[in-house]
Amino acid sequence: MKRRSAVIREFIERVLNQGDIEATTNYFWPDVVEEVPLPGQGPGLAGLKEVLRGLRTSFPDLKWVVEEQIEEGDTVVTRFTWTGTHKGPFLGISPTGRFVSVWGMVIDHFRGEKVASTRIIMDSLGLVTQLREA
Repeated sequence: MKRRSAVIREFIERVLNQGDIEATTNYFWPDVVEEVPLPGQGPGLAGLKEVLRGLRTSFPDLKWVVEEQIEEGDTVVTRFTWTGTHKGPFLGISPTGRFVSVWGMVIDHFRGEKVASTRIIMDSLGLVTQLREA
């Protein structure tokens, strides 16, 4: 069995960095629970895919980098930084053309070989501040 931290790294590269949103199905269960959903995020895998599509539309050059990972039992904690240029609407903010850099962590709980629940904690205030700076 592949290490769970490797599964998360593969998801980050294939889905988040390369934009293969449909491949999300390979990493998350259909009934995945987002513990802290983004505003307007629907439930389950369909809701997650929609958010990811929106993120890629808003930041088409999106790039996630794993800074640190901890794996214990069925849990993987990943500290990350993501960057991108704001080219599409995001959380009600019209495209600014600004380059942003955002830090955060995600806590993923596995059931077998896929993620059953996830909780993302990121610097949303810092992101909005970067988008609104004059």
